[in-house]
Amino acid sequence: MKKLALHWKILLGMLVGIIVGLLMSNLEGGREIIQDWVKPFGKIFINSLKLIAIPLILAALIKGVSDLKDISKLSKMGGRTIGIYITTTIIAVSIGLVLVNIVKPGNSITEVTRAEMVENYSGDTQKYKDSAKEQKESGPLKALEDIVPENIFSAATSNRNMLQIIFFAVFFGIGLILIPEEKSKTVKSFFDGFNEVILKMVDLIMLAAPYGVFALLAALVVESPSVDLFKALGWYALTVILGLICLVAVYIFIVLVFTKKKPLFFLNGISPAQLLAFSTSSSAATLPVTMERVTEHLGVEEEVASFVLPIGATINMDGTSLYQAVAAVFIAQAFGMDLSFSTQLGIIATATLASIGSAAVPGAGMVMLVGVLGYAGIPEAGLALIFAVDRPLDMCRTVVNVTGDATVSMVVGKSIGKLGEPHVKNWDDNYPKN
Repeated sequence: MKKLALHWKILLGMLVGIIVGLLMSNLEGGREIIQDWVKPFGKIFINSLKLIAIPLILAALIKGVSDLKDISKLSKMGGRTIGIYITTTIIAVSIGLVLVNIVKPGNSITEVTRAEMVENYSGDTQKYKDSAKEQKESGPLKALEDIVPENIFSAATSNRNMLQIIFFAVFFGIGLILIPEEKSKTVKSFFDGFNEVILKMVDLIMLAAPYGVFALLAALVVESPSVDLFKALGWYALTVILGLICLVAVYIFIVLVFTKKKPLFFLNGISPAQLLAFSTSSSAATLPVTMERVTEHLGVEEEVASFVLPIGATINMDGTSLYQAVAAVFIAQAFGMDLSFSTQLGIIATATLASIGSAAVPGAGMVMLVGVLGYAGIPEAGLALIFAVDRPLDMCRTVVNVTGDATVSMVVGKSIGKLGEPHVKNWDDNYPKN
């Protein structure tokens, strides 16, 4: 009997998790059982991925940069990477604005529903407003200042400091390029071996992926708000999801045109990372799997993937940018506001910049959305209107974020002649058959 591929195992785990969550929601004490005895295993799975995220970035980036052996190659790759990321983000925000102005989901929100949501979620809204206020008061160049860590060991203690880790890794890699090869050989050999160990740890962790996503989805279902709130926000959620689907179609088109790879090849290659992104809502937690799929299954050479993907997981938040555009106009519509064309153009710029500073962790898009709302003069209390469905939409937009990272890595790889054939045909080929 043929062994079931990993992405099917993950999908099965997700479906079983949803079914078990629905069943336990209707049983007395079922919610508590899931929260106490199932949810912790989902957290353990996410923590195990986060555990190796920073070591992976350090090892992969240092190895990738030092392997270039030429500063000009690094400059060329970096310029193309950031340029393509910014372009796809602008496309994402534009798609969101077009759809939200066509569908007009905010017109379906009644005054009664609005008051109910504001009352239920005002506490959560204040938390995001406080975080955004803190960022706003920090100064216009604070984001640039924060890129350079004052202590690499302190920066490495939090997955929220990804840009600082990337800066150190690139800086360290440049240093290795500039010293004589006989002196850098030992250090490079160490990081080559270190990188292999981390990748093997990814393989081992992914053996537990179906069980981890089962626990995550079961917990999400039993903790979901009332169905009535989801119905009231159905048009808004549909608009976001439709926009995300359109954006994935744009990615497939880009892959087809610039790399000549078929859509099915691309989707099959990245699907396990997409499913994991859906379960964790974290580009950072999914990064180890994304790197494995892109290098082993999409044919991008490691020196490109190890440079492009960690940067993408930090600054390329296309799904989040699209969601921010839709959410901002939706909230304005719900409050009866009519945003001018110039204001919506400003939203494109604000959402693009906000996505660059958005952390690759669950819920970060909510914090950045406050800045977008503030620019457009939209009441920040409107965050309460969308908080009820933010978690499932966060899962969907993280899938798009990861897909965008993979797309850009393929395009950059193709542009510099570093895109070849996949190394393995199936994830499970990495493991011996029974």
